[in-house]
Amino acid sequence: MTAPARPQPRPREDFRVFRTIGTRWADNDVYGHVNNVVYYSWFDTAVNAHLIEAGALDIHQGPVIGLVIETQCNYFAPLAFPQNVEAGLCVAHLGSSSVRYEVGLFAEGEPLSAACGHFVHVYVDRHTRRPVPLPEALKTTLETLK
Repeated sequence: MTAPARPQPRPREDFRVFRTIGTRWADNDVYGHVNNVVYYSWFDTAVNAHLIEAGALDIHQGPVIGLVIETQCNYFAPLAFPQNVEAGLCVAHLGSSSVRYEVGLFAEGEPLSAACGHFVHVYVDRHTRRPVPLPEALKTTLETLK
């Protein structure tokens, strides 16, 4: 049996938009680098900030919200306070009520990702929490990330 290919860092060209995120003192762990759980927070920030700024998601009053059902990350190089992190974002799969985002986290100015992963949202009715078709404004915004 052949072993699966080892995940590799990805280049900036794989991503459609970028957001700069400043690290915080509290992000570092006792080993002197950003703790792994912080990376998932950056995924969430990159995805939702982009959608909110694009006018595709109203987190306070909108009838539809995105629930995270899956997330995964591979780590290639350490990041640490006081670095800036550049989060690259693209859409790998767009379904009728779900989307799989690919997120690359880069040390500022670096050509290859320090970490890469994915983040899956299922969009649901705010009150019933049942899946709903993607609203047109959201779908249009997500199409630009493919």
